[in-house]
Amino acid sequence: MGFLKEFAESGNLTTIPSNYIFCTSTGDDDDDQVVAEAEEVIPTIDFSLLKSGTPEQRSSTIRDLGKACQEWGFFMVVNHGVPETLREEMLRGCQSFFDLTEEEKQEYAGKHVLDPIRCGTSFNTSVEKVLFWRDFLKVFVHPQFHSPDKPPEFREISLEYCKRTREVARELLRGISQSLGLEEWYMDTTLQLESGFQILIANIYPRCPQPQLTMGLPCHSDHGLLTLLIQNHVDGLQVQHKGKWVHVNALPNSFLVNTGDHIED
Repeated sequence: MGFLKEFAESGNLTTIPSNYIFCTSTGDDDDDQVVAEAEEVIPTIDFSLLKSGTPEQRSSTIRDLGKACQEWGFFMVVNHGVPETLREEMLRGCQSFFDLTEEEKQEYAGKHVLDPIRCGTSFNTSVEKVLFWRDFLKVFVHPQFHSPDKPPEFREISLEYCKRTREVARELLRGISQSLGLEEWYMDTTLQLESGFQILIANIYPRCPQPQLTMGLPCHSDHGLLTLLIQNHVDGLQVQHKGKWVHVNALPNSFLVNTGDHIED
């Protein structure tokens, strides 16, 4: 199957194919019932206080971190130390990959979930009856680093970006361990994170003429420990909290962090 981006940008697309339609309603009535508005404030964690604050500041931040994990399973991280320029370069690198020709991307169209570099469309086209409006790239970057050969700048940027985000994730896990009353390195050592998997995933959601009828990704939980997410300046992410869907309005230069199934278990 080809990539959605090429199809969506191939001409004057005014309607979406029937195999992408999840909802036949064009109104917003249902959204008002399930999406919480601005009164639901997603927790924010100041990483600098966790990393180098006073003992009192660090203890307070650890309590906030534990509360965010318990009550939301999702939080924003600010002052994390990852340069904004590096984040922007990573976003541009991903966009450059998706801008490759379909023939170039087909080189990485892996068939198995454990292929170290795999790109494709939707979620699982082999079983889906209705497709999701997205293309993706998934790259295993730790403990063994992989990278597509194109675009040429992708390897260097992703290597540095993934190294820096791995450091942030491990520091957050130290704080989460302590919030549970465990030794700070408990998760790191017990789960052998030094040799654990880290995966870089990039999603692109091409411009859609009928966005109210389709979906970029289904409702889901992440299967790992932590997901550190950045996005471009187009919003769309929602998280579920107390039975309602909350729009995520990310703070500038923040990471959106989602606790995965392995932590919840």
